[in-house]
This record gives sequence, C-alpha cells and structure tokens, in this order.
Amino acid sequence: MGILEKALQMLEKYPLCDHCLGRQFAFLGRGMENDERGKAIKNILLMEAQALARKKKDEGTRILKILAINGFCKRALETLTTMGRCFSEKKVAKTCFLCGNSFEVVDVLAKRAVEKLREYEYSNFLVGIELPVEVEEREDEFKAYFDVEYGENIRLEFGRILGKKIATYSQKPVEHRKPDIVLLLNPITGEIRAQVNPLHIAGFYKKVVRGIPQSKWFCTNCRGKGCEKCNWTGKRYPESVEELISEPILKATGGSKALFHASGREDVDARMLGRGRPFVIEVAQPRRRFLNLKEIEDDVNVNAKGKVEVSELRFVDKDFVRKLKKAEPAQKDYCVTVEFEREVSIADLKLLEKKLSGSVIKQRTPLRVLHRRADLTREKYIYKVKAKRLSPNRAELKVRCQGGLYVKELVTGDEGRTTPSVSEILGNKAKPIKLDVLKVIVRKV
Repeated sequence: MGILEKALQMLEKYPLCDHCLGRQFAFLGRGMENDERGKAIKNILLMEAQALARKKKDEGTRILKILAINGFCKRALETLTTMGRCFSEKKVAKTCFLCGNSFEVVDVLAKRAVEKLREYEYSNFLVGIELPVEVEEREDEFKAYFDVEYGENIRLEFGRILGKKIATYSQKPVEHRKPDIVLLLNPITGEIRAQVNPLHIAGFYKKVVRGIPQSKWFCTNCRGKGCEKCNWTGKRYPESVEELISEPILKATGGSKALFHASGREDVDARMLGRGRPFVIEVAQPRRRFLNLKEIEDDVNVNAKGKVEVSELRFVDKDFVRKLKKAEPAQKDYCVTVEFEREVSIADLKLLEKKLSGSVIKQRTPLRVLHRRADLTREKYIYKVKAKRLSPNRAELKVRCQGGLYVKELVTGDEGRTTPSVSEILGNKAKPIKLDVLKVIVRKV
C-alpha cells in the first residue's frame, strides 16, 4: 500500500492535524518536520482529488470530503463549495484524534517554561515529556490498526519541538547527558515541573578541635524529635562538621537541603589536621549555580569559628561522589598520645617501632562499633611507626597505616580483638589519650 493510500485511510477514519498525520511517516523525507510532511501529504491528496473532480469522478469528491471533514483542510472545503457540493459544517472535525490540538499550543507552553526557568541559574537544560496514559495508548492502537512502519512516537515529537523552542527563547542549549535542569512538560494538560539536578561542591576539611562529630548525630533517646535529655535540640551534639560546612553553602545556593559525603570519618574526639579530609556537599534543588567558591570558602570558615576549616572548593559531578565514597583511603597518618599503666623506657618504644613498622594487623570489628558494623576480622598494614617518650608513662606514636585501621584499638588491643597491639607487645596496658589524623591519602578519584 502506498503512502497516499494509507494516509487517506487514516484520514477517512480519524481527524488528524498536520503533525499527527506526518508523524506516521516520520522516517521518510529527511530534513522535514512532521507538520511539513503532513501538510505535503494533504496537499498532494488535494491536488489528486481536484484532478479527479475535474474528470467528474466521484472519487475526487470523496477525497475532498475526507480532507474537509477530517483533514482540517480549508481549501478542500472551498473546492467543494465551488463545486456546489455543500454540507453542514457541523460535520467538520474541530479536534485532532491523537493530540487533541495540543501542537497548536506548544509555543505558548515553551514560553511559560522559559518563565519557569527564570527562577533558577542554569547553563543547560533537558525537556522531558509527560503524557496521560490514554494519549499514548490511543496512538499505539492507531499505529497497530494501520500497521504504521515509519512512524515516530508522539512523546519524541513533543520533546524535540519544545526543546528547540525553549533553547531559542532562553538562549541556553539542550544537554542530554548531565543537564542542570530537566523540565517536565505535559503538552496535553499544560502542566510544567522543574526537576533541578543537584549541585556538587568538593573540597577538603580540617577539624581543628575535638568533640565535634563529622555528621549530625541525633539524640538516641528521642531520635531527633527533641526531648529533655537533648535540651529539645534533637541532637546529641549541638554542631557537626556537616552542619558547619553545609549551612553557608545551602544559603549561598538557595537549595532545599544539603547532603554531606566524605572519604571515611574520624572519631568525635579526634582532630583532622594536615591538608584535610576530602568531602563533597550535594545541594538539592539549587536556585543559584554561578557561585564564587572562594567567597563561599571564606564564609564557611568564618561560620565555623575556628573549629572547622575548608579549602580547595571546586565543582564536581555526581560520578565524583560515587568514586569518593567507594575509594577507601589508601594511607593515613595518625598521631596518638598513649598513656601506659606502668613506666615505659626508650628501649620499649624502639621495640614498638620495630615490631609494628611493616607489620600486618589483624583486627576483629571493635566492640565500640560492633552495633553498626559486621563482626569480621580484617587485615590492615602498618607502613611505619615512630615513637617519642613524653613522660615516664606517656608516649607519642606517629603511625602511617593502611586506610581502615582502628588506631585506638591498635593501642589497647580491644580485649584481644586486635593483634598485635601496643599493650600486647609491651605487656603494659595502654590507652589512647589524644588522637589526631595528620594526613589522608586517597586513591585518585
């Protein structure tokens, strides 16, 4: 069956606008839009009908009536009038069977979408189309009935046309891989929704005081609701690294919330020194993206009041977050102050250096974290230990080790769950007094 014959069958059964007729032959006629295809097909049918009518053939009149009633073709109606073949205009269809005349309002919808975009800062966008189920089902049934071979999906046509119009009006490009904003448009109902993709800001943080957790720690009694035990704050600690960093960034971006991601964590009573620990702040639904990160860095450091410092802020993407969380630090440098039950000598500290440097430590999950980690035995490597005597029963140990080693348990032995340990090697019960993370070396992400 030829294109014209099939198109005429479609129009005989259903009223179709130029877009919806042309879309059934979208893969034919390269470089044309569907409305151009539909109009071209109708014009050829019109000429064919006029030629037949001149020869006094009934087929010509039949085609003219189909075009006038279901093809939205004024020329066909004018031709019939000239021929004296008048009929009631009540028969003339007013609405396209497939789109409900929605292609007539795409320009208005595109302009409304651009107005919606003015609420945000963005470099690019992507259009997503939402359609009522019945619209897509109706077209699927239509294509099956007429055995459409070269047709395009109605969703794709709406998306392409609206994307081009919005790009023209906004002067911003369409981005398919990683758009700043996805506009979800429903051409049938006119609904517009903006799905703003997160903004990711990476950097390094130093925690220069003790007693601050890395992330918000909810009260164990009320689980964040607020109670007398937590002074109605809902938190076990009044502030955290996460909150001190996130709040100025959230304010600067106008986002709805911020998620904190870091490569590992230090204990509440440990400082994080040196260059700092890598982190990423993920800002949900940011209204502002064009930021001066140096100014934000200064704001965060002022807000943290000498407790936390950030540096080297930069924009990253979502993939960076996944890699950061997956990449356990390859090495860490610690400084731990150790107090012994009995006096220790210089010889004792030399023995510690010898026994621990270049050793493999077997650690069963520490008792203090057993409630949140699987009870497994892990092996971690110690590259180097340097010991310094501070007083008769105190020493400072500098430890370079594989990421994931529990240093406090390396000191105490954790009731035999960590071996060898400082306490075990010297036969002298030891406990950590102060712990600092001096350096975090992360595999390249």
